[in-house]
Amino acid sequence: QLRFVESGGNLVQPGGSLRLSCDAPEMTSVYFVVGWFRQVPGKEREGVSCISMVGHSQAYADSVKGRFTTSRNYGENTIYLQMDNLKPEDTGTYYCAAARGTTCGSLDSGNYRYWGQGTQVVVPT
Repeated sequence: QLRFVESGGNLVQPGGSLRLSCDAPEMTSVYFVVGWFRQVPGKEREGVSCISMVGHSQAYADSVKGRFTTSRNYGENTIYLQMDNLKPEDTGTYYCAAARGTTCGSLDSGNYRYWGQGTQVVVPT
């Protein structure tokens, strides 16, 4: 069972930046893709980004393209989500999750098996 620990969530003013981290100490294989998802109460979980742990596959939701960047440090088993020009609609609990594979496909949360507990991001209006 893979374990993920997210960190870096905070309250930030519109236009500001945050960097989220996802630590995955048990992820010893490169054959995973790691996604970031977010959820607000009453809404479905939304896929934000994906990165493969091998190769150069990435994917982003249209709502974050040009503002968010995901990256990885395989040696430290850490995946990052750099969030710039934050907007109130970016508010939510952010989760990282992993699926077996080497290519990022659709950002469908149903494809991801291993999940962290989430970290809270608040961008006030």
